[in-house]
Amino acid sequence: MKIKYFNDTDTALLEFTDNPVEETREISENIYIDLDANGNLVSMTIEHAKITAHLPDIVYQQIDKAVTA
Repeated sequence: MKIKYFNDTDTALLEFTDNPVEETREISENIYIDLDANGNLVSMTIEHAKITAHLPDIVYQQIDKAVTA
């Protein structure tokens, strides 16, 4: 996964795969998703990202499987 933030346009691009984009869908006024030929998510564009997604402040957390006794 790649996250690109364009400060000049306040746009975030989250890339999940390198598959060719077949279709772009508008999810809301500021959020668009790109799908491949099989309907799988390729990328997501977030406009006005500072307000919409609180970017560029990014926190990454990997959660491992819980260990139970």
